[in-house]
Amino acid sequence: MKLDPIIFSLLDTDLYKFNMNQVILHKHTDLTGEYRFKCRNEDVVFTAEMLDEINDQIDHLCTLRFRKEELDYLRSIRFIKSDYVEFLRLWHPIRDYVTTSLADNGELIVRVDGPLFSAMQFEIYLLEIINEVYFRFKYNYDKLRKSAEKKLDKKIELFNSGKYTFKFAEFGCRRRLSREWEDIVVKRLNEETKNIVGTSNVYLAMKYNMSPIGTYAHEFVQMYQGIDMIPLAYTNHYAMEDWYDEYKGDNGTALTDTITSDIFLLDFNRAMANNYSGLRHDSGDPYEWGEKMIAHYEKYGIDPKTKLLLFSDSLNFDKAQKLYDYFKDRTKVSFGIGTSITNDTCEKALNIIIKLQYVNGRPVAKLSDSPSKAMCSDPDYLEYLKRSVDFRINREKQKGNNII
Repeated sequence: MKLDPIIFSLLDTDLYKFNMNQVILHKHTDLTGEYRFKCRNEDVVFTAEMLDEINDQIDHLCTLRFRKEELDYLRSIRFIKSDYVEFLRLWHPIRDYVTTSLADNGELIVRVDGPLFSAMQFEIYLLEIINEVYFRFKYNYDKLRKSAEKKLDKKIELFNSGKYTFKFAEFGCRRRLSREWEDIVVKRLNEETKNIVGTSNVYLAMKYNMSPIGTYAHEFVQMYQGIDMIPLAYTNHYAMEDWYDEYKGDNGTALTDTITSDIFLLDFNRAMANNYSGLRHDSGDPYEWGEKMIAHYEKYGIDPKTKLLLFSDSLNFDKAQKLYDYFKDRTKVSFGIGTSITNDTCEKALNIIIKLQYVNGRPVAKLSDSPSKAMCSDPDYLEYLKRSVDFRINREKQKGNNII
């Protein structure tokens, strides 16, 4: 089987890739990074034929360049700066940075290694390629499409009947069934409901005149673990300082759980709480997290109704509605929903990720508020990071500084 090109535009990625990349270009061009792929599902086997197609698709990806109309669109986003757009005029994916192979048990091995400002851009493109190749080769694609259409019809019906009343952004490109299907999903939700506020997919935002949605990901905070002279337990502080310096309060939803939300709140002081428009949840119990964030705002005399809580952890529409009903009278609430929109079929979706593992040759890690989501190639470093975080939390408690 030979597929048509899966990626045909370099805008076919999440907005936060450009947001983070702009900060890296302006402040940390000296960093190198290594990313590694992982499939969290058990008993998933990739075949040699899948690997060949994945490699062909990566070859095609690395022939692409930003077109004039795409650069013009990026320039129209209020917080994307003109010098960064000019950089993208010159930038393109470099094939030598990506290596792929298969283990004897069918595990897919993918590594991206290069300058961080370039290596980081591969993540979403590669996930889009890997996921679509797997589902087209493994299953009857037409059958999957028909089952996805029925489920989408039902979701739209429930929005229009008033069962679902929340607003959300589509975050599904990294694990979508296919490029074709994500396009249909976004188009229909935009035309047939009043509930979608935007999409993380920059190409589709441009195509359908929607708001591109996104700020930063765990990798942005992780990269500071690889910078000399920055204490590990203070990486949130330095990441947020650089982010605020770049965007001056615009584009300001902070992700809390890279090295646990408890350590994040120690750095989310009154100035930060005022400067950032809201917070994003991506692990741990969402109700406990929301209560903790509201209490933190109230501690500083900030009205939580002026701030946004954005939930994005493995959501479906029923979970989102329950969270919305619980928090809607106390704060602004929105949702980023991905796989359960763009790969909701008769077959189980893959839980695939590509995560930053090394910066400047040093291991980095995500701790998360859910221990199962921790990912690090160096177990000794992961334990060291945990001890650093615990030490700071305990020291702050001894000084009488509450987390909330």
